[in-house]
Amino acid sequence: MNIEKIREDFQILKKGVIYFDNACTPLRPNQIIEAMNDYYQNYPSCGGRSMHKLGRQTTEKYNESRKIISKHIGARKEQEIVFTRNTTEGINLVANSLGLKKGDKVLTTDREHNSNLIPWKVLEKKTGIKHKVLGSKKDMTFDLDGFRKEVGGARLVSFVHSSNLDGYTLPAKEIIEIAHENDCLVLLDGAQYAPHGELDVSKLNVDFYAFSGHKMLGPSGTGVLYGKLGLLEALDHFLVGGDTVKDSTYTDFIPEDVPERFEAGLQNYPGAIGLASAAKYLDSVGKDKIKKHENKLNKIASEGIEKIKGIKIIGPPKVEGSVRASFYLYNTEEEVLFFIEKLKEISKLR
Repeated sequence: MNIEKIREDFQILKKGVIYFDNACTPLRPNQIIEAMNDYYQNYPSCGGRSMHKLGRQTTEKYNESRKIISKHIGARKEQEIVFTRNTTEGINLVANSLGLKKGDKVLTTDREHNSNLIPWKVLEKKTGIKHKVLGSKKDMTFDLDGFRKEVGGARLVSFVHSSNLDGYTLPAKEIIEIAHENDCLVLLDGAQYAPHGELDVSKLNVDFYAFSGHKMLGPSGTGVLYGKLGLLEALDHFLVGGDTVKDSTYTDFIPEDVPERFEAGLQNYPGAIGLASAAKYLDSVGKDKIKKHENKLNKIASEGIEKIKGIKIIGPPKVEGSVRASFYLYNTEEEVLFFIEKLKEISKLR
């Protein structure tokens, strides 16, 4: 992987910036910005609504973006891709459309982001579902034995794929197999995993998978909910209005097909186009190469931090206060070493 060549694609890096907040949101390469500008400058119109030339071009680009994302994550059908604003919206869509009722059991873990915690707490208060939190083992790895005991009778398990706290990746394939053996659906929060790990939702056999565009070099306010087609078709309406129905009268309406029935109102066309461009960019570099590079940087950082008195790498159940440094494809070994030196300086000020 040619890091210097990759760094040329990121304008802000030319200003001498060292950026380690990639777990929150990474930088955007020129290609994504150019793809979005192309929409604004050459065919700024309403996809699906406007029948003129520019409108048709927007519709074609939007549909093409859905195909690109579908291929990027290994979905069998492009209709299984619902464009959202972020992971949070995707999780809320499932939570509020699955038809969960009083007594239904939903299982989450003790390392969830609020986006995969609060929706279930709200439903617990509103509808009386039973929300159960599965604790990690003492070494902070996933408790598969505990999961086997708890999953019985659950309607849905909604787990983070990779933790935004410590980067730990859950054994998703085993979790899904156990859940399905117990007639339980699985929703994965892929916000932190999708930008870095190889993802094939079909091979994984996951039922629903939500991720954000802004965490994988894409624009803010974009995301995807993947769902098996049959399951998406069985979901209730969530956000409704323009473009979610085929026809309507003052007495009834005919819902649109999946996925359009879940994409209410005028869509973020440049966002979807930019997200597809980000997926193509990551594919061109190679997720395996990105992961290998990140692991190398992480090893350098971890070994350096372990030698600094008063600073430790976290992973316990309770963290009183912490700083997160997260690397991506454009970070260099020199930047990590610079980071370690600055940590040494900071540690001496205690």
